[in-house]
Amino acid sequence: MPDMTTLIRRNRVGVLAASALLFAACNAGTGQTTAPTTAATQPPASVAASAAASAEASQSATAYEIALGSSTKYGKFLTGEDGKTLYMFKPDTATTSACNTGCVDSWPPFTLDAGETVKGGSGVSGTFTTVTRSDGGMQVVYNGHPLYYFSGDQAAGDTNGEGLNSKWYLLDADGNQISGAAAGRY
Repeated sequence: MPDMTTLIRRNRVGVLAASALLFAACNAGTGQTTAPTTAATQPPASVAASAAASAEASQSATAYEIALGSSTKYGKFLTGEDGKTLYMFKPDTATTSACNTGCVDSWPPFTLDAGETVKGGSGVSGTFTTVTRSDGGMQVVYNGHPLYYFSGDQAAGDTNGEGLNSKWYLLDADGNQISGAAAGRY
């Protein structure tokens, strides 16, 4: 019975021979004269798998665009996914979300999954960052304001959360609070 070293050498020779045959078959009739790549010049399987996973992730990653909605009552305001209105919460800071329990049912935070990004659309040129929430989620922050949706907004451009409890407000293109006619409701 051959020893382990002999078996490994035979296996390498077999892999190289199979690779050469496969290369020749794939290039038959194409006029290509490139020499086959040997196992010695190929990256380790873990590197190739990592590169493939990275390429797949970058192709499937979503880049959300923050746009501007508008109404005669409030003017232009930030909107997120599917044109839904975005809000700020007064008790928040640029690095901390104060809406972590209870209120998240009505005010879901605008969060990103791994690999997702956010960018400003036309007229939205402020700075986007993220803050790590108490649940580990990455919440989008625009010019120092963590962003939220409102469950009471059913359609793109609805602004039913503006001014609620004197704490929830729309944001303009510069990230400033909009305090319109509905401010101070409830």
